[in-house]
Amino acid sequence: MASISNSLPLKHGISLWCPQHASLNRTRLPSSFGSSASARRYGVVSCAFANENREFVIVGGGNAAGYAARTFVEHGMADGKLCIVSKEAFAPYERPALTKGYLFPLDKKPARLPGFHTCVGSGGERQTPDWYKEKGIEVLFLMLYEDPVTGIDIEKQTLMTNSGKLLKYGSLIIATGCTASRYEQMMYLNIHLLFSLPYLLISAMRSEDEFFSSPDFRLPDKIGGNLPGVHYIRDVADADSLISSLEKARKVVIVGGGYIGMEVAAAAAGWKLDTTIIFPEDHLLQRLFTPSLARRYEEFYQENGVKFVKGASIKNIEAGSDGHVTAVKLENGSTIEADTIIIGIGAKPAVSPFERVGINTTVGGIQVDGQFRTSVPGIFAIGDVAAFPLKMYNRIARVEHVDHARRSAQHCINALLTAKTHLYDYLPYFYSRVFEYEGSPRKIWWQFFGDNVGETVEIGNFDPKIATFWIDSGKLKGVLLESGSPEEFQLLPKLARSQPHVDMTKLQKASSVEEALELAHAYVQAGAAV
Repeated sequence: MASISNSLPLKHGISLWCPQHASLNRTRLPSSFGSSASARRYGVVSCAFANENREFVIVGGGNAAGYAARTFVEHGMADGKLCIVSKEAFAPYERPALTKGYLFPLDKKPARLPGFHTCVGSGGERQTPDWYKEKGIEVLFLMLYEDPVTGIDIEKQTLMTNSGKLLKYGSLIIATGCTASRYEQMMYLNIHLLFSLPYLLISAMRSEDEFFSSPDFRLPDKIGGNLPGVHYIRDVADADSLISSLEKARKVVIVGGGYIGMEVAAAAAGWKLDTTIIFPEDHLLQRLFTPSLARRYEEFYQENGVKFVKGASIKNIEAGSDGHVTAVKLENGSTIEADTIIIGIGAKPAVSPFERVGINTTVGGIQVDGQFRTSVPGIFAIGDVAAFPLKMYNRIARVEHVDHARRSAQHCINALLTAKTHLYDYLPYFYSRVFEYEGSPRKIWWQFFGDNVGETVEIGNFDPKIATFWIDSGKLKGVLLESGSPEEFQLLPKLARSQPHVDMTKLQKASSVEEALELAHAYVQAGAAV
């Protein structure tokens, strides 16, 4: 793939300017962009192509799009050149907030836009709607008009929407992220999901915009998947709907014991609601946590009123005479009362309109190289949807996490716009922060770096902190730390990337997390001195 060019000029001599005329049909602009929004940049016009900025087009309006836009601006290549095609009536924002601070009880200072627009999550500028206007970036909200992208004509360098509109691109960046998995595909009703990390397919909070050409995947209607009171969290509108339900709720059931389930349950506990998590695995976050580590978190959740139903499969969701949910019925015949149900059973890459670009059938997603180039010249894929070479582990990976969304966007655009040719060298990183609302007895914040393969060494008793080390063939492969200091958290990526040889027996004898981290650091220094 080294022969693939970074960018292509527009073909066919198409004008980059679309004439304006009073007779052209306009589509009302999203209120989030204000009444003074420029119709020239933000209207959908009836002309040959729906977009005016055509040199670079990003499909997807989530985290990756926001960070990509910032990188275009840094290179002076955004004004009049960049178009973002999004599904929401909001400028790109830090999506993980939706299952964290956004769901805080209303009296505990919940997060709200514009507070978490990209790129504040990494300490960057808050890119509000005005920022995009000022930078000359065109933003189209096709899904607002029920007109999603449904296909691509690679030869003509055009995207097609459901209504037949065409969007022209010179270089295309696919940042469509993930969409909620279809229940039947997850086989969640009838079998226990078997999760592992052979390809680092971690389903974190969807960090990208979901711009899928098919209808949103939900639980089937026949088992109550769309009953009033059943919620999915993909965007601000979903989160707002859930908050409205939480204000009236008494009993909450959360389906799924992964990131989303854990974070939503922590928020529900803050609302002082009767909360139950149902999942088919043996313990929480089975794809990452060891049984021992999971037990520590489960105990903390239980201390905060959260109940667990493990190893359970759902038969259907029941409703009352008014049509609103009343309970979840399990395959074993038992019933759990609920007036609010949140589904968090995983996600799949949103690739349907772009299958011709090249799909990796092993890990899912669009196959790219170390600069996020697809097999088609001029087309790139970033974030959750990209199946990329994980250089340090010598395998193909697809990582669903905000950190990768940010870094892949920046790396891709830098490679596209400059002569830089170095390959993406990502160190897998995952984290979660919960119980951070005012009045919480304790804030939970863990970070993981590396690969969770091999044997484990656990140090600490969770109060006040705990660390887990993954060791394979004598090398430290991964490390997770709960409630570390800033200095300790900063040490983790160095440990995971260095992969030092360690004496497992000595590490097991460490009397504290601090001693264990110091010992691991010493192994890194010793290896560097050789």
